[in-house]
Amino acid sequence: MYRFAKRFVMSSDEAEDVVQDLMMKFWQKKEEIAAFGNIKSYAMRSVKNECLNRLKHHDVKMGFADFQLHRSELYQIETNNLKDQILGFIRQLPEKQKTVIHLKDVEEYDIQEIAEMLEMEENAVRVNLMRARQKIKEQITQLMNYENRQITG
Repeated sequence: MYRFAKRFVMSSDEAEDVVQDLMMKFWQKKEEIAAFGNIKSYAMRSVKNECLNRLKHHDVKMGFADFQLHRSELYQIETNNLKDQILGFIRQLPEKQKTVIHLKDVEEYDIQEIAEMLEMEENAVRVNLMRARQKIKEQITQLMNYENRQITG
């Protein structure tokens, strides 16, 4: 039974699992199996069927893994596109807002440090940062609304 299973599954461990599982099933159904005339052919047919079921299940799992990989690649593309869109929105901001948002959100400077670098009041830095973020948020919202209309329309 083991050699026959190994021809199908090509793995010693998997062939051992097939035989072990079938032996358990045979033991649990020993009264029913006794009614069969040729037990050897029944056992070999059972090995073949179990191996084919495992191979089919393996193909389904691999197909799902391929689907997940494809989905991940699509997500990566969408994420990169959104990132490019946001960078484009930032490039369209007035120079002060662009500088402030870059220093705060990309370079991660504190408001006080940004104020010193740009020779601005801290409140002016906060206002420019708030306005820049608000404009970008509005543009992202418009983009998402547009894409949702494209999907549903």
